[in-house]
Amino acid sequence: MERDLFTRAAAPLPMPAGAAHLAGFALAWEEALLKELARITAAAPLRHMVTPGGQPMSVAMTNCGALGWVSDRRGYRYVERDPESGAPWPALPDAIRELAIAAARHAGYAGFEPDACLINRYAPGARMSLHQDRDEQDQAAPIVSVSLGLPAVFLFGGLTRRERPLRVPLVHCDVVVWGGPARLAYHGVAPVADGHHPKLGPQRINLTLRRARPPNINAR
Repeated sequence: MERDLFTRAAAPLPMPAGAAHLAGFALAWEEALLKELARITAAAPLRHMVTPGGQPMSVAMTNCGALGWVSDRRGYRYVERDPESGAPWPALPDAIRELAIAAARHAGYAGFEPDACLINRYAPGARMSLHQDRDEQDQAAPIVSVSLGLPAVFLFGGLTRRERPLRVPLVHCDVVVWGGPARLAYHGVAPVADGHHPKLGPQRINLTLRRARPPNINAR
């Protein structure tokens, strides 16, 4: 399927059971998302975290919501405060929350209530290796992933590393949702190609919304 560099797909792309590609779904929230991103990153700047092995990640990250995902030599985990400032993560904006709930519902996951939003910035050449999202206590809830800025190829595999991943081209305001039988699917992002997006410049921004902690577990 041919697509212009910065426009949405004409139709959703086929995905495995439990997953859905929602082409251009975030367009109705676009201006609010860009405004909130500027506010969040001013309060909790993007940074290159390191893996438990000490290697810096090519993707810059920050968070908003009650919980934020972090990585350092102590491991991968969710924390309530920004380790760099000691302050709570910025609150999850209504626009981002509403988009995530609407996308999850559209994909067949009613009742989704995110408590964590990981924000990734991909400069040209940055990538994300295949991995599973296993750090959440609540793995019954789906994951909602929103693409902004430069196009990218989303790699969506199976439940083992041996399965060849599906290559899903994503453009600005595309959303991918996965849960149920696909909740622990291996996934990643191929190296982002060079380019300049009209609204975000030479970068791709990805919002990944999750339910990290079951609703009946109190914060501690």
